[in-house]
Amino acid sequence: MGRVIVTGGAGFIGSHISARLVGDGFDTIVVDNLDPYYDVRMKRKNLSAIEEAARGRGAGAFRFVEADITDARTCKDVLDGAGPVDAVYHEAAQAGVGPSVADPHRSLRVNVQGTVNMLMAAKGRGAMRFINASSSSVYGTVAYLPFDEDHPTRPVSPYGVTKLAAEHYCRVFHEIHGLATVSLRYFTVYGPRMRPDLAIPRFCKRLLAREPPVVFGDGEQSRDYTYIDDIVEANLRLLEADVPLEGQAINVGSGRRVTINGLLDELRELTGSSIEAVHQDRAPGDARDTWAAIERAGRLIDYRPATDLRQGLRRFVDWYVSDPEAIELTG
Repeated sequence: MGRVIVTGGAGFIGSHISARLVGDGFDTIVVDNLDPYYDVRMKRKNLSAIEEAARGRGAGAFRFVEADITDARTCKDVLDGAGPVDAVYHEAAQAGVGPSVADPHRSLRVNVQGTVNMLMAAKGRGAMRFINASSSSVYGTVAYLPFDEDHPTRPVSPYGVTKLAAEHYCRVFHEIHGLATVSLRYFTVYGPRMRPDLAIPRFCKRLLAREPPVVFGDGEQSRDYTYIDDIVEANLRLLEADVPLEGQAINVGSGRRVTINGLLDELRELTGSSIEAVHQDRAPGDARDTWAAIERAGRLIDYRPATDLRQGLRRFVDWYVSDPEAIELTG
């Protein structure tokens, strides 16, 4: 089928993309530094899921490289040692709005310098595609909803600033060097194996324990929750030869939004809990609303999200209650 590299492939989204690629017959090299931003046991479980996919009939080969993209030489060595590569899926990042507020230097180093390192290693390699994981955080302050790709970008967190800067580097590397690049703006991705520090697993853990979940702010802030399988499908469609990658940004969301209070109502029903939330002050840098306009994705890659919120949350809850370690690792 071909060969791909996935940076951040031991993380939530990267591991799902990698498992699908391997299962579809692509030789897949996962690059990850196993940063202990959250418990490394979760990342090792993610790698195990890719290994399992690699054992399937017709699967591609899987190789894991423990490496840090903030080292430019390392990035070059990974690309040089890989042989011919069809695509780089650049999922590695210092995630999280809160951590970027606490340590903006780290977000800058990983999300901007790390992206530039990978772009430098990738340029000049013929028809190779560079698929960059961006974020709805680039929009920030709402001028109108839903966000289309022409909405003003005024991030409200250092994290959002770094993701926007990475997008511009991808665009410029296409314009100057001819590298085929694209940035997918993800909207609040969720599903099995998601990061244990995020709202859905934290809410579930407390609801199952019959403890009140903690909501920051009034709970009327809204999010476009996108199920992981839809994100994976969008990424794989970018391997198709007739999809032009010209440095553009593309929203990948569900095209629907729900308030945090509404999300909690769904999770209460799925967990059989009636515990009310407690509210704390809104977190600094947290966007009030996100909502994706997905017409561009539909037009360019025939993107049609297939999983509604109730279906996706049911799949998450079923996985979560079946894995005691996932509950233990939730912060």
